[in-house]
Amino acid sequence: MPMSQSEEKLTSPVSLIVDLILVVAFFVYLFGVCKPHVPSNDPKMINLWGALAAACMSGVFWLAVQMFRVVLKAQRAANRQK
Repeated sequence: MPMSQSEEKLTSPVSLIVDLILVVAFFVYLFGVCKPHVPSNDPKMINLWGALAAACMSGVFWLAVQMFRVVLKAQRAANRQK
C-alpha cells in the first residue's frame, strides 16, 4: 500500500509553542546540570560551555519531541481509519 499525502497537518502552531516551552525548560535544567562539570575557574567559560552543551542536548530533545508528536498523530489517524 503506497503512502499518500494526508490532508491534515501533523503539527500546529499551538503544539510548536508547547514544544518550545518544553525545550526552554529542558535547556535551563541541563544548563544547571552541565555548569558544575565544566573544568574551568573562569565564570565566563563555565557559562559559555555549559550553555553550548545544554544547547546541543536541547536540540536533540526538540527533534525527539517533534518526531514523537508526528508519529503519535499518524498512528492515531491510522487507527481511526481501520
